[in-house]
Amino acid sequence: MEFLTQRFADDKGERQLNVQRSAANVQPGSSAAPVRHLYVHMPFCARICPYCAFYKERADPAYTRRFCEALLQEVDALGANFPIDVETVFFGGGTPTALTVSQLEFLLAGFRARLDLSKLKEWTLEANPGSVSPRKAALLHELGVDRISLGVQSWDDQLLKVLGREHDAAQAEGSFHILRAAGFRSISIDLMFGLPGQSLAQWEASLERTIALQPDHISAYCLTYEEDTEFFLRHARGEYREDLGTDAQFFESAMRILEAAWYRQYEISNYSQGGHESIHNKGYWAGEDYLGIGPSAFSTVGAERWQNVPDYRAYSDRVLAGESPVNSVEPLTEEMKHAERIALMLRTRFGAPAEWLDGHEAEVAEFRNLGLVREQNSHWILTAKGKLLADSVAAAFV
Repeated sequence: MEFLTQRFADDKGERQLNVQRSAANVQPGSSAAPVRHLYVHMPFCARICPYCAFYKERADPAYTRRFCEALLQEVDALGANFPIDVETVFFGGGTPTALTVSQLEFLLAGFRARLDLSKLKEWTLEANPGSVSPRKAALLHELGVDRISLGVQSWDDQLLKVLGREHDAAQAEGSFHILRAAGFRSISIDLMFGLPGQSLAQWEASLERTIALQPDHISAYCLTYEEDTEFFLRHARGEYREDLGTDAQFFESAMRILEAAWYRQYEISNYSQGGHESIHNKGYWAGEDYLGIGPSAFSTVGAERWQNVPDYRAYSDRVLAGESPVNSVEPLTEEMKHAERIALMLRTRFGAPAEWLDGHEAEVAEFRNLGLVREQNSHWILTAKGKLLADSVAAAFV
């Protein structure tokens, strides 16, 4: 959930399939500038959550080792094509911690052997509370992972059942303490609001229980009904309903309670203490190049964005046969990249530099008159009111 930019890329890809070209064996061009950010997609989940639109599958134990070998071989292939100067690595999913201890050791040690990590600033791994153990946590810490994003989502057991999660609140809290005991000093907790049947009191109780644990970072996302999910179908049938007014109350409550607890909102859905902002995501929001490894992963380098085939068996077969796993490629113009940077940076506390909005004077003036944006240090940033309408404001520049 925390990896917002990959989600943004997924959404953009869905909207722009008409301009993509099928590319079963396409090898995107190389780049002279070093790529500093790597995203690795692990699609395996012990249970398929009914709200999640990311590519995921139940793991086939007989195929998992082969898949890990394919990931490492793709790293080799990308290293031959692109200068990689790693500053951040993000293992997302799916559930990376669904792998066994031995599989994680094989995979992470393989990454360490293949990459120069002397400039590494952050290595994040998403974890499900239902798949955290003391042994696994200790191994991750030993192999260089220094940041964990823990997918708690809610501290209410009934809501966790609605979400189809495999853990309960007690297990989630136990997992947090296991990670702290293993030595992790940067832990993020993911939460969701706007859930079916969720009350404002339940949401505020989840925020307070999270604060009591003192994680270093909190991500608070509003549930969206994504296509190709069970929740989307139930929403279409009228079983679940969105209430924008209630969602706004949840969001305002999150800002008020978290900021009062000294969590700084540095992006619409992300709050941190003591310099624990996600370096990885900040790089994406600033429009920096990144390479995606694994099935369905997106990459953006220079004037191209491409996506790997969204099937881990087909992905593994291609890579281990020496073929490209790329499924589609989208050429990017400078105008497209510029518009995306504006939309993403407006979501952050830094805002978009005023010169980026040259040519959009009419839109800026309208949003300023409506009290949605304000100028600060030669940047346009969203006001508290503007944050409630962030997507609508950003859409004006895309």
